[in-house]
Amino acid sequence: MFVGLWMTWSEREMISQTAEYALRAAVFLAEDAALPRTNVQIAEGTEVPVGYLAKVMQSLSRGGIVVAQRGPNGGFVLRLPANKLTVLEVINAVNPVQRFPECPLKLAHHGKNLCPLHRKLDDTAKLVEESFGDTTIADLIDVPATRKPLCRFPLV
Repeated sequence: MFVGLWMTWSEREMISQTAEYALRAAVFLAEDAALPRTNVQIAEGTEVPVGYLAKVMQSLSRGGIVVAQRGPNGGFVLRLPANKLTVLEVINAVNPVQRFPECPLKLAHHGKNLCPLHRKLDDTAKLVEESFGDTTIADLIDVPATRKPLCRFPLV
């Protein structure tokens, strides 16, 4: 893509690192939904720095994605079953997909009539939202028995 020639890797990301970490946490929790998991357990299972993960989990809790259970057997669990929780809901809880409802340059003569570049970016973001909205966390963990989610491959 032409635009990508001068953009750094982070600028080309479709979703933020925070959103990816939130998805990793949701997938990890969905693998054994009945078992509450601590920040340390989730961090180890998802390879996310525990300090960063704590902030992500706070956002997921405020966004209604996870519930924190207190006590000796406490930890986080998903609020909804994995087959009812969408990727878009998880992303929106921490860092929603960027849309362009009006000119991002605040040009008065553009208003809601986006230029071709911003129209294309908004149309693409809409497709991403639709795809993420149609994908559940269960879809991400429904993989062949020889593979595990989160890019873990069997050691065999």
